[in-house]
Amino acid sequence: MTLRTAVIGVGHLGREHARIHATLAGEDHARAPRFLAVCDRDETHVRTVAAQHSVERTTDWRTLLGRVDAVSLAVPTEAHAEIACALLDAGVHVLVEKPISRTLAEADQMIAAAARGGAVLQVGQIERFNPALVALRPHVRDPLYFEIHRVGQFTARSLDIDVVLDLMIHDLDIVQWLVGSDVEVTEVHAVGIPVLTDRVDAANARIEFATGAVANITASRVGTEKIRKMRFFQPHDYVVVDYATRYAAISSLAGSGIGTGAWPGVNVRRFEINDTEPLRAEIEAFLSAAENGEPSPVTGEDGRRVLALALRTLERIHQHTVRSGLSALRILPARDDHS
Repeated sequence: MTLRTAVIGVGHLGREHARIHATLAGEDHARAPRFLAVCDRDETHVRTVAAQHSVERTTDWRTLLGRVDAVSLAVPTEAHAEIACALLDAGVHVLVEKPISRTLAEADQMIAAAARGGAVLQVGQIERFNPALVALRPHVRDPLYFEIHRVGQFTARSLDIDVVLDLMIHDLDIVQWLVGSDVEVTEVHAVGIPVLTDRVDAANARIEFATGAVANITASRVGTEKIRKMRFFQPHDYVVVDYATRYAAISSLAGSGIGTGAWPGVNVRRFEINDTEPLRAEIEAFLSAAENGEPSPVTGEDGRRVLALALRTLERIHQHTVRSGLSALRILPARDDHS
């Protein structure tokens, strides 16, 4: 069956989803999806995007029920649960942008709706599809210590959520994925501060796992340059990933004592990258799971797990502001439990 697709929410990120959906629909093969419509409450935005891709437009997502099979959902986080649950209950497959929802209770509702409707729920943790990480992933074994920096310049986007849910959540997800989704997080220490908004704009978190692995993660959306780098150690290896330049390499001890890197006795292996656009890879994986009835590569449970860790991190930030006497800065506690 040819999948009929739509994009709900055509702001900055939704427009990119629409571009990919249109590209995939225009490819010449029998199983190419049919890109049917875009939806947004802003009539001007939706008219522009619909005209650009020659698809239908609507300002009410409910009109898509019964007419589409799979959607990208790129609306503000506060609307994720309401829209996704209705679609999933109706059997429509949903790729929802991160974070999965505002609260764990909402995430549970979405997961339950997917089960009832027999639909795929995939969460947009796009860094899992970054070519550098795709090339590196098979070589990750027992990582012990992570040092991660994710810094972006200030924009007016995603100001409805803190930097932890906006940027750091990418790295919280990757660290849990690499350490092991079944490995318990034993401790979280975190600090953060508003800079240009009344939410947390810059934060640092130290995440400790039951295996002994530790991750030190810094995220900021008020930087002067764009940085997307991860470094970590595993037994006998030092690993570097640059998400922005799509670079991945492992430095390890050379058995012969003569290395290929800058230091004697160290071999540096730089991975060849299949330079696919991460968003395209993510949407293709989603549509493949929807078409073939397979689990998505980033499930609702994955999205819930990283949301729980992000909310726990925000709670630690709030506790630190209270201890340090900075509670007047309006850093609010997380709005859910962390079970």
